[in-house]
Amino acid sequence: VQKAVNTAQGLFQRWTELLQDPSLATREEIDWTTNELRNNLRSIEWDLEDLDETINILPANPRKFNLDATELGIRKTFITSTRQVVRDMKDQMSNSSIQALAERKNRQALLGESGSQSWSCGPDKYSRLDRELQLANSHFIEEQQAQQQLIVEQQDEQLELVSGSIGVLKNMSQRIGGELEEQAV
Repeated sequence: VQKAVNTAQGLFQRWTELLQDPSLATREEIDWTTNELRNNLRSIEWDLEDLDETINILPANPRKFNLDATELGIRKTFITSTRQVVRDMKDQMSNSSIQALAERKNRQALLGESGSQSWSCGPDKYSRLDRELQLANSHFIEEQQAQQQLIVEQQDEQLELVSGSIGVLKNMSQRIGGELEEQAV
């Protein structure tokens, strides 16, 4: 989990650099970094949930696991602090994305077309607005497609886990069935 957190922090640092100066990279790199960071943060959250469930089992039988209260406290503290780190990164991603988008739109408005063209009348009067709407729509569609792709990938991973569990259960039931047949004879 710590290694995954370190990876996520590296991605987060790169993502922050890219947002501060979008000229450093292509749109694809920014999108890739954003998606990888989101995936890593989700994965860490799932790992933390698993660790939390495991730690909640430990107090029932501490001797079996050879853990004292101090070690248990250290592990709980690790989970809590790691959750906070992940939460902070996710919060900053939400806020930074919104701020970066607003700054980009402001720059486009200020550096866009020249003043004489933006005040013109006729059929070109709304062409800039149309282009901005189309651009915003295409970005929205791209983000939605990326999120849907992430959901599909996560579902595939979950199906693989379920498939593995079913395989284990099948194997165990066959062994139990075999033992019952042996005992019946």
